[in-house]
Amino acid sequence: MASTAACESIEDSLKLSGKKSFAGIPEATFVEDVDAYMKDREGVESILRQLDEQHGKYKFMELNLLARKKKLKSQIPDIQKSLDMIQVLEAKKKTNEQIETHFLLSDLLYSRAIIEPTDKVCLWLGANVMLEYTLEDAKALLEKNHETARKNLSQVHHDLDFLRDQMTTTEVNMARLYNWDVKRRQALNAK
Repeated sequence: MASTAACESIEDSLKLSGKKSFAGIPEATFVEDVDAYMKDREGVESILRQLDEQHGKYKFMELNLLARKKKLKSQIPDIQKSLDMIQVLEAKKKTNEQIETHFLLSDLLYSRAIIEPTDKVCLWLGANVMLEYTLEDAKALLEKNHETARKNLSQVHHDLDFLRDQMTTTEVNMARLYNWDVKRRQALNAK
């Protein structure tokens, strides 16, 4: 149900912006009447080349979106684990308990550690930057990042669906133009 609501809000935001894709993917136009389409144009080979180039661009966009999807799918569980750890730290702080854990020193070498109750935590922000936050601030930041990552993932899913439709439309156009050219050549040879 939450994903349905997210999809509806995504569709609403696209309608408001007047776009069909978040990534600005150009829409492929379907050629209804090939005869009328080719009437003012010369050389089906050049048009087929253009469509093939457009299809190649769509494939490139698809690879980029799939890489982004993979990155987001790995980020979301990491953010959730951090949120869970903050909840553990908050609970241990309330009961004034220590946490006994093991941490990785190097490959296959762990050390035992005891963590005193605390109200601060350090978060990696990226680019070799780590900042200290209060538990409340860290939780708010991570919740915001989690929501943003989920929203971005749903946008990537939408764009991938839209992109696949454009690729299919381009492939159908290419096939129809090729078949039209074959029939035209056969008619010329018959004369």
